[in-house]
Amino acid sequence: MSGAGAASEKIPVRVYGGPTTLFEYGGLRFVTDPTFDPPGEYPMPLPGDHKLVKTDPATVTAADLGPVDAVLLSHDEHDDNLDDAGRAFLAGVPVVFTTVSGTGRLGGTTQGLAFWQSAELERPDGGTVTVTGVPARHGPVGCEPITGDVVGFMLTSDDLPSVYVSGDNAAMEHVKEIAEKFAPVDTAVLFLGGARMPFAFDGALLTLDSTLGAEAAKTLRARRVVPAHYDSWAHFQEGRHEIEAAFAEAGLADRLDFAR
Repeated sequence: MSGAGAASEKIPVRVYGGPTTLFEYGGLRFVTDPTFDPPGEYPMPLPGDHKLVKTDPATVTAADLGPVDAVLLSHDEHDDNLDDAGRAFLAGVPVVFTTVSGTGRLGGTTQGLAFWQSAELERPDGGTVTVTGVPARHGPVGCEPITGDVVGFMLTSDDLPSVYVSGDNAAMEHVKEIAEKFAPVDTAVLFLGGARMPFAFDGALLTLDSTLGAEAAKTLRARRVVPAHYDSWAHFQEGRHEIEAAFAEAGLADRLDFAR
């Protein structure tokens, strides 16, 4: 973890529904996977009449957020991670970190990060924040031709505790790889919800469920876990109640921060 003497500093985080969070780090303001559309249906580019269904509105509008220095976009190909209003929002952000393939689709201020590739941002106080792309996989082994590329993010700075954003990751082996390089992690923003679709991969997990989320917290030795992307969409199988129960069962209830 970066900033050995800074573990007591709590990074401000707010969760606004779905995968969209806002946090401040080193004087910079970061937003994850911006989604601001009202409830509705989004056709999926698959054979058959499959749709993503948004059930609840975001608790904030893009305009409400104020100035944002960077977006951490785990992937651009699914509407529950980047919807129409989210795409419009990107145009006003100085830099959007995302997958390497996503830069070709989005253009603009996007900067692709391969796994373990880093970029630096200047802090207002003269220091730097390092943003590192970390491994993620949106489903079982071999899912990428269908689910597309996904990337997670690790934020570090010399005098600050670390922040991990999982993105839509279902692979515990990737969590273990990340832990080997960065544990202990101070704040882990974990995309949970146990997303599954009966027509995809025999119903295999597309994101971590609550039990795996607690396992990830232990693996990362996370001081704080902020759950995200477990509500507002119909394909999530688990919500706040299941997350609380799994973390309590694992003896990690005191690590949870729903940051609402």
